Amino acid sequence: MRQKRAYWLWLAAILLLGGGWIWLTRAPQSVRSGPPPAPKEGFSAPDFTLQTLDGKSVSLGDFRGKVVLVNFWATTCHPCRAEMPTMERVYEQERDKGFVVLAVTAEPSAEAVRAFVQNYGITFTVLLDKNAKVSREYRVYGTPTSFFVDRRGVIRWVVFGGPMSEALIRSKVETLLKEKP
Repeated sequence: MRQKRAYWLWLAAILLLGGGWIWLTRAPQSVRSGPPPAPKEGFSAPDFTLQTLDGKSVSLGDFRGKVVLVNFWATTCHPCRAEMPTMERVYEQERDKGFVVLAVTAEPSAEAVRAFVQNYGITFTVLLDKNAKVSREYRVYGTPTSFFVDRRGVIRWVVFGGPMSEALIRSKVETLLKEKP
């Protein structure tokens, strides 16, 4: 009888200690309810809506069924300046096949962006991320950062830094354009 009682006391003590340990070492509420994970290859691209230089609202979701390059850039970024003409060339050659470029900038001055776009002859869609909300959501910590999104809205490749070469852009875009939606 004594052995049975000792057994139950030990079991109760172990369960109490184990429960206490779990309670003490749990993650704080601020960690458990933190921001959503960063967008990654193989996962759906978070939708967003931003305005163009002329005030028109554009959403990433508007381009479902097309191949989209979401490029985060800045007018003061030298690699961004180097890759813009390359992106423009690929865009001009592939847009009729369903290729779209959304160039997102968190520049404080729309006038500086407008001058940049005119100077570089950019014809693809430039979007203003005035409060950097989309840049934060996409966890953009430096420019350029590019997300290649397939026709289903899934991020297939992420390129940090640059400038991206024409061969790199073209190979990824052509691969995605060949895939069925």
